Amino acid sequence: MSSRRALFDDEHEAFRDAVGTFLDKEVVPHHEQWEADGIVDRAVWVKAGAQGLLGMQLDEEYGGGGNDDFRFNAALNEEMTSRGVYGAAFTLFNDMIAPYFAAQATPEQCQRWLPGLTSGELIAAIAMTEPEAGSDLQGIRTTAIADPDGDHYVLNGQKTFISNGILADLVIVVARTDPDAGSQGISLLVVERGMPGFERGRNLDKIGQHAQDTAELFFDNVLVPRANLLGAEGSGFIQLMTNLSQERLSMAVSAAAACETVLETSVAYTKDRKAFGRPISKFQHTRFVLAEMATETHIARVFVDDCIARHLRGELDAATASMAKWWTTELQKKTVDQGVQLHGGYGYMREYPIARAYLDSRVQTIYGGTTEIQKEIIGRSLGL
Repeated sequence: MSSRRALFDDEHEAFRDAVGTFLDKEVVPHHEQWEADGIVDRAVWVKAGAQGLLGMQLDEEYGGGGNDDFRFNAALNEEMTSRGVYGAAFTLFNDMIAPYFAAQATPEQCQRWLPGLTSGELIAAIAMTEPEAGSDLQGIRTTAIADPDGDHYVLNGQKTFISNGILADLVIVVARTDPDAGSQGISLLVVERGMPGFERGRNLDKIGQHAQDTAELFFDNVLVPRANLLGAEGSGFIQLMTNLSQERLSMAVSAAAACETVLETSVAYTKDRKAFGRPISKFQHTRFVLAEMATETHIARVFVDDCIARHLRGELDAATASMAKWWTTELQKKTVDQGVQLHGGYGYMREYPIARAYLDSRVQTIYGGTTEIQKEIIGRSLGL
């Protein structure tokens, strides 16, 4: 991302430059191999930790950045998106996992886990989705029943589509600690690598974002110490609802950046590609398509930056976050499709960035709550 926006100051731009330098050296040259492998090299997480890119909102005492300024998160997200490197899921950790540790971890848990998470030596995942429960979190069936002596929970169930599922050393598992208490019976438990009964299934074969490992997880009578309960028992659903607005904003940040990148790529290609003796950018239809893409991309940028500003003030409500998530991700899908069309046959070749963007972008309207779920949330906010 090259243009300076009023939302960011010199400190954010210096951070952005440092992120870009890091990505160009440590991520971009290896990403094609990671795509082929279906997983990134763990060493890149340690390198990211050494650069201060992990846990920016976590306490400095544990190696974090010590601030909750989401603009740093956004800058990292945008730089990764503009390069099409989704495999090293730093944004997933910073925007969607670290907030649970920041808000709920006890001092003892902080001592145990945060130094490893901020250094990149420990990799984390969050396990919400199940085969029969995706966007409807109240439909989860995984249970964690306290054993008679009260020192452990007995965890049973299955999760799927879990990002970082193969690499993860710590998994925040959403489970029912009281099956009869509805949303008030949901809790968060941290399951650690090597706990007996915790098994990983296959690394799922997705159509895009191949370098991002995504797995099935299985829990068969896993004894999880009560000391691994994250937050109060029964508070899990509230924790999830509290953090989902930032999660959806993060996806909107990525979507807006992706639209900008596709626009830049498409403008450059149409200026260079010739048909009937002249650049295809000289055809009126091409100019009109690019004009529409530029206009809608600018609208997305203004909207998302306003949402970031609201979030910084603590004023981003669930309905507005849902608006940002569904509209920008649907726009991303549309914009990428237009970019492929402008590239013609070359847009269908995976060696071209636009083709990879087409594959990588499709999940954006699905994970984090589908477009339909976002519209349902907005509709309810209108009293419908």
